[in-house]
Amino acid sequence: MRKPLEPKPRPRLLPPKTPRSKPRMGRAATEAKLTEERALVLSRHGVSRETVDRLDGFVALLRQWQAKINLVSPATVPELWTRHLEDGLQLGELARGPSRWVDLGSGAGFPGLVLAILLAGREGAHVDLVESNDKKAAFLRAAARELALPVSVHAERIEDCGTILGQAEAVSARALASLPDLFALVAPHLAPGAVCWFPKGRSHEGEIADASAHWRFDMVKHASHIEDGSVVLEIRNLTALAGA
Repeated sequence: MRKPLEPKPRPRLLPPKTPRSKPRMGRAATEAKLTEERALVLSRHGVSRETVDRLDGFVALLRQWQAKINLVSPATVPELWTRHLEDGLQLGELARGPSRWVDLGSGAGFPGLVLAILLAGREGAHVDLVESNDKKAAFLRAAARELALPVSVHAERIEDCGTILGQAEAVSARALASLPDLFALVAPHLAPGAVCWFPKGRSHEGEIADASAHWRFDMVKHASHIEDGSVVLEIRNLTALAGA
């Protein structure tokens, strides 16, 4: 008689692998990276000693508050200078004329607080920071006070800040919304002659095409130092197309 076949053991299923997150740098490596990137950014942007002191103070405050609330992605802290601060520095170089700015969705102060640092000491200069998150707004107020910056912080929704937008000579927004959505937010309130400055990543061409279907505007595209293919869009004379 044949021996009955024993059932084959079922293979043991292993739990699915989860993608590993990028390991955080240790303290010494973080400090070395910050020092390296600070030197790189300052070599690309000629700013005064007073401005450098305020930028250093801003970085120190952000790192102090970052230990309590999530102002920026923790993985980007070693790259604060190139990933975050430099956006504001290059924007200040491109837009030297305006003294009255409104920065939408300011978050941890990029680019709004950096613009305010560049404008500190200019007669009549002022930056309105619009940030609906109360904790981030508290940080912005503390930084503006500590660094003696010409800043007002508005812990409100952008939709409720029409009067503030109407007083702006220039409007900035970084990593906030798509270009069509930004246009819808600001267009009803912009004063004649006001200019919008929007840093955008590699996918900016698609956003421009989408916006062109519903809006008429004059645009200058400035190459950005931040990432290959990224730009800063300078937008003027924004009007909605009929029927859009």
